[in-house]
Amino acid sequence: MRLSNLADYAVLMLADAARSGGARLTATGLAERTGVPLPTAQKLVGRLAAAGLIVSSRGHEGGFRLARGPAEISLADIVEAVEGPIALTACVEHGRQDCGLDHQCQVRPHWPAVNDALRGALAGVTLLSLSAVQPEGVTA
Repeated sequence: MRLSNLADYAVLMLADAARSGGARLTATGLAERTGVPLPTAQKLVGRLAAAGLIVSSRGHEGGFRLARGPAEISLADIVEAVEGPIALTACVEHGRQDCGLDHQCQVRPHWPAVNDALRGALAGVTLLSLSAVQPEGVTA
């Protein structure tokens, strides 16, 4: 499994937002600090707001902030906000049954457990941990 650039950028932006300590943020400010192109940052702000991960307000004091604390937002939440439900194969994606081997597949009954394990692993990683600043010379 490989995350799309959009999901990667969303994680980068939200990690930066988590380090802001609850300050009001703008897509322009996040784009400048993270290097994410401004049109992409604006698109992601819309998706993250629609998913309930950030709360936005308009006006002179407008901007956005995290909807919950960084310890309450998981990597799974972020990935699903950008990419939709986590589904390794079409047979675990709700409403999709487009596999030509569906009627004879011996592995299909096992995919939900694998999918749940992956989602559980992503759910176990919090935005708080992703936003921690690593000391110089230390790699994760």
